Amino acid sequence: MNTVEDIEIAAISPIVRPELVVAGARGTHDRSDFLLVRVTTSDGATGVGEVSATLQWSGEDAGTAEYVIRRALAPAVLGRPLVPVADLERRMDHATAGAPFTKAGMSTALWDAYARTLGVPLAVALGGPLRTEVPVKCSLSGSGERLRDVYQAAYEAGFRSYKLKIGFDPVDDARRLAEARALVGADTFLGLDANGGYRPADAARAIELMRDQDPAFLEQPVAAKDLAAMSALRGRGLSIVADESVFDTEDLVSVLRAEAADAVSLYIGKAGGPGRVVSMAHLANAFGLDVVLGSNGELGIGAAAQLHAACAAPGLSARIPSDIIGAHYYERDILKTPLDSDGRTIRLGDAPGLGVEVADDIRFTSVR
Repeated sequence: MNTVEDIEIAAISPIVRPELVVAGARGTHDRSDFLLVRVTTSDGATGVGEVSATLQWSGEDAGTAEYVIRRALAPAVLGRPLVPVADLERRMDHATAGAPFTKAGMSTALWDAYARTLGVPLAVALGGPLRTEVPVKCSLSGSGERLRDVYQAAYEAGFRSYKLKIGFDPVDDARRLAEARALVGADTFLGLDANGGYRPADAARAIELMRDQDPAFLEQPVAAKDLAAMSALRGRGLSIVADESVFDTEDLVSVLRAEAADAVSLYIGKAGGPGRVVSMAHLANAFGLDVVLGSNGELGIGAAAQLHAACAAPGLSARIPSDIIGAHYYERDILKTPLDSDGRTIRLGDAPGLGVEVADDIRFTSVR
């Protein structure tokens, strides 16, 4: 029987490229204190994962993740059979409440090890692939020279689809959208992300002020729990995307019942792992919601997990590119070989598991 024999961790704080720092209604993401996870099984298989969490957005980071893994998650899975991974995920849920991003890092490593034992890409182990290429986009923020610098850096990195961070004053946001539209061009894909920053009345006004710039969607216009306001904003000319409103399956069911969105942004971290993202995508698709893979600024391991889940997810949006940015956001990545992305699309390989190898200078320490 193949069992989980060792769990190792490595803290890492990658430097965000200054020209791509994102500033939105939830604050500025200029620092990432992540934790990498590596599991080893009794058959010698290894798998890697990434706790791509930030205190400001998810309430977790490398420090909290290490504590939770050492204290609760590792004891819950060490010595247990690798298969089924879903049973190990349930054990982690019983071991500690919350901490979805930390559980996602552990879950990704377990799924990676499982797919490697099968000798297949993770997307296959997750029930796919339904596709081998995923369109992607990059976030823009700021105004004036700052907005121009961010756009130029994103363009030079190859991106040709974008979303603008809004959620402040509707009039000023409309002005910044006009700036962004002039920069990217009239025919370029450009969406909006308010990160829950608007009050309902301001969100409605923002839609009226911005509609003439032809934004492709409006993501999380109001507070996460205000599903009635989300529902009331639909049908005003912009597709409404739920992000902060949906962490787990229960949240997704609430959004579906409230008819609060046209699409849903699913994260590996919010859901607690790649298998759960694909399960949630099945549910969303069954009720007619488009699915987008969202981002918390993942590094290469996290971006690889996003890619495999996106390729296995039914209902992945053909209209809205996903947020699989990976190494583009940082001054260096942690992978020996970068993911196959040109900024327009990211492509699935045929190597087992996540198909990635961690750089040799990353030092892991056992939690035993």
